[in-house]
Amino acid sequence: MSGSSGQGSDVFNGSADSADITTKGTGVAIRTIMLLGNPVLRTRCKAVPRSAREERARLARDLRDTLANFRTQRGFGRGIAAPQIGSTVRAIHIEPEIGGAMFNPRIVRRSRRTFLLWDDCFSFPDLLVRLRRHHTIEVAYEDAEGHRRTVKATGSLSELLQHEIDHLDGILAIDRAIDQKHIILRSELDRFTAGKGISL
Repeated sequence: MSGSSGQGSDVFNGSADSADITTKGTGVAIRTIMLLGNPVLRTRCKAVPRSAREERARLARDLRDTLANFRTQRGFGRGIAAPQIGSTVRAIHIEPEIGGAMFNPRIVRRSRRTFLLWDDCFSFPDLLVRLRRHHTIEVAYEDAEGHRRTVKATGSLSELLQHEIDHLDGILAIDRAIDQKHIILRSELDRFTAGKGISL
């Protein structure tokens, strides 16, 4: 696929500032995570052709390894989206609930019931955002081999999938905050919630 910008990079490999820091000899590929303010995070991503098997496999590996590295470094994280590593295609990786990459995911059903939570993001790891998500959703997607699958998710998996799929449309958690007062530093959570009966 051709690049979506004039930076000389294809949509799988990412922008010029998404350095691939592959650990030689180990087969581990860790990509730089794009941070808040990087325009790639506001890109509406392109569908991944089912015929692009090699690109799918490479991207699935990069998402898996980058997620694992972030979790080791920061102590949290269960999902990552392709634009967060500079690739403007519709792919996410969820671990451990799905245990692999999801290509071209789309929400096909949403419950009327919603719930409030504090959300965080690899692209602004020091922030927390109070927002509302659907309690239950159903997602149709393709696996790395191109097989069509569906998953029904509730609670924490539902909100995680909504968060990652939002990334594919250039939507960030901060865009869904219930108001501007509920975007806070992670370090201020205890102070913010004291006496309010609010928990993470």
